[in-house]
Amino acid sequence: MSTMVFVNFPVTDVKRSTEFYEKLGFKQNVDFSNEETSSMVWDDNFWIMLLNHNFYSKFIKDKKIADAKTTSGVLVAFSMESADAVKKFGETAKANGGDFYKVDMGIPEDMMFGLEVQDPDGNTLEPNWMKM
Repeated sequence: MSTMVFVNFPVTDVKRSTEFYEKLGFKQNVDFSNEETSSMVWDDNFWIMLLNHNFYSKFIKDKKIADAKTTSGVLVAFSMESADAVKKFGETAKANGGDFYKVDMGIPEDMMFGLEVQDPDGNTLEPNWMKM
């Protein structure tokens, strides 16, 4: 059995975030979505769960939700099929209320290319491509 990864992001507006992630290429699984949460599927093994703050708070006991626009708690990296696909992902995010930037890791772009992509709530994804 393959392991599935479910990343949970706190969001301020589930509908807006669902639309944003759909534009990036995720598909909503309506069976696991409601007004408090949206289940966004990249592929069979990688899903992002968008939870409104009230619902997200149920899972973190007495902790506060970090403001991902000012505090980093996690970077979610995942592979893509090409550097061009990574660039398109970043541009699509920017065109739909997110943003992106590139970090120089000292590795030639023909060997590895990645971006830091932020959704409208500041949650960070790291799409990347590596020559294998």
